[in-house]
Amino acid sequence: MTTITQYLGDKADYLLSFKDPKIPKERLHLPGPDFVDRIFAQSDRNNRVLTNLQRLFSQGRLGHTGYLSILPVDQGIEHSAGASFARNPDYFDSENIVRLALEGGCNAVATTFGVLGTVARKYAPKIPFLVKINHNELLTYPNKFDQVLFGTVKQAAEMGAAAVGATIYFGSEQSTRQIVEVSQAFALAHEMGMATVLWCYLRNSEFKKDKDYHVSADLTGQANHLGVTIQADIIKQKLPENNSGFKAMNMGGSSYGKLDERMYTDLCSDHPIDLCRYQVANCYMGRAGLINSGGASGKNDFAEAVTTAVINKRAGGMGLISGRKAFQRPMKDGIGLLNAIQDVYLSREVTVA
Repeated sequence: MTTITQYLGDKADYLLSFKDPKIPKERLHLPGPDFVDRIFAQSDRNNRVLTNLQRLFSQGRLGHTGYLSILPVDQGIEHSAGASFARNPDYFDSENIVRLALEGGCNAVATTFGVLGTVARKYAPKIPFLVKINHNELLTYPNKFDQVLFGTVKQAAEMGAAAVGATIYFGSEQSTRQIVEVSQAFALAHEMGMATVLWCYLRNSEFKKDKDYHVSADLTGQANHLGVTIQADIIKQKLPENNSGFKAMNMGGSSYGKLDERMYTDLCSDHPIDLCRYQVANCYMGRAGLINSGGASGKNDFAEAVTTAVINKRAGGMGLISGRKAFQRPMKDGIGLLNAIQDVYLSREVTVA
């Protein structure tokens, strides 16, 4: 706990002493060792999906806690391999990606068909695979932003994957097609016994006004709600940094979406834990787990990662999915960063607000 407090620095009291959130924790379905039995066992998920969900929750340092620490590495496509791996060329080798997740004590490794396919026979029995089935590639000129399928659900099942993951760019011109594609893929994944994880990202240049509302609690919360509607078992979302995205989009006589002022008064405040809790609320009050992303790598990676983990855990979230902060450094240090995140969820002193 001393180490966690040191990483939080002058934010320690602000984050660790926060109480009286707008949505009380008693309304939430919180993570716990019995989460699969308590929540998913009463759903329409078949026995094979329940088995793979239990695999995810039983792996690594956070095994049997109800929390998840996942290593995601799809930046070789999403951000270009050279730009992503120049800091540490070891990760051009696909095996090192899986090794980092395994030795870092993660619950799963989330990466591409290509990465997992090259080492499937060696590692599929050792750590749950989460296959990312669609991507935004940056080689088309001019660059465009559209998630397209790179493989099939059947391929993921045949390599022994426990889950499939996908991204939808909600708010983009292509979002309707992506919703249809991903909802059909998730239905097939459940039929074939795999869990589903959805990256619920926003993408539209109009969301940038006086601030970047791609990370507003209200817009990301609604993206989460769309994600659980197509039966994502786990939602990946960026940590919210502001609010009132719907209001900003309705300035100047525009008409966009629907809002109720109580979203900003009764259900949320400006505190980061309240902002994140609104995201959890939109995941059926936590029936689908919320994992927040770790963000880009920088000078203060350990402090930023621990801070994000504290906010997520205290908000009622299910964990963190952090990639660049871990793989853009030597493996030993990457393992240390993943362990620092996991320590937050293992700490009994960091409680749900």
